[in-house]
Amino acid sequence: MRRRKWMIGVTALAGIMGVVYLGVGAAMYNVISGVKPGCEAHLENRANSPQAFSVQSYDIQADLAPYAMSGYQEVTFPSRDDYLTIDAWYVPARGADEADASAVILVHGLNDCKRSPFILLPAGMLNRAGFNVLMLDLRDHGDSQVEDGRFAGGTEEYRDVLGGWDWLVNEKHIPPERIGLFGTSLGAATVLVAMGEEPRVAATWEDSSFADIQVAIDAELGRYGVPLLFEPAGILMGKILAGDDLAARSPLAAIGRLNGRPIFITHGDQDARLSVQYATDLADAIRAAGGTVEPWIAPGSEHVMAMYDHTTDYEQKLLAFFTEHLTPTA
Repeated sequence: MRRRKWMIGVTALAGIMGVVYLGVGAAMYNVISGVKPGCEAHLENRANSPQAFSVQSYDIQADLAPYAMSGYQEVTFPSRDDYLTIDAWYVPARGADEADASAVILVHGLNDCKRSPFILLPAGMLNRAGFNVLMLDLRDHGDSQVEDGRFAGGTEEYRDVLGGWDWLVNEKHIPPERIGLFGTSLGAATVLVAMGEEPRVAATWEDSSFADIQVAIDAELGRYGVPLLFEPAGILMGKILAGDDLAARSPLAAIGRLNGRPIFITHGDQDARLSVQYATDLADAIRAAGGTVEPWIAPGSEHVMAMYDHTTDYEQKLLAFFTEHLTPTA
């Protein structure tokens, strides 16, 4: 009888501990994955548009007038496979027939949107050099459809990027070999995953991505002071609460499916948000897969700040990369 009571007590205690463990995992997942739709996390950017945008709220002084883009169009298209409505701005190439010009899709970071000055500046750089540009809001961000109010580390968002890619191919009749991807932070991770999923993506520029998703999750837990032993619980509760398998895809895993397609890697050496080590990890994986890459580690730059700290160099490298890899051959 005593043994039976002891076993019942142990079982009950284990059950309580399991519930607590999963409860902490659920709370952790809710905090880390939550997204504020409508670009509410950056209300200072709500007035930004391709035609006029500012970066003063970031305590940056920059002349952005040369990068303003007139004649932009507000467009929507479905994400690939799950058909969420994705909101975007499309700006045809300046001084060229858009059907003859190459195009770049630009993707923002977490809790940001297409109104971000970290998207509008590189878009302006590309557009004034003769590229079509498509700036989109990822699901649950900006003006795109709210799926569940959470981000999935690029494991779902890549479909939004490929929905934009499909739109350029099918609606604007731009050949796949003339379409590139650009992303910052979460957007950088997302475009790398998208490139791995779509073998016809021609070239990708990533600015400040993470590499292995589980390493990034561990780092995020550290930021919140959550012990790493709760990582499996958080990933499991992501599957249960939102159907998000955060470990299903990652930029590092996508590298093995690139087959030598070109990637440009840049990262600030003072990035306190996503470690500059991720740039080295991605570059090592590219080389191990037989590719070539030489990351540009921007000196003195914090997270995604290289484009403002080193604007001239950034623009020259950006245009040289996409001109080389998206320009049609005779």
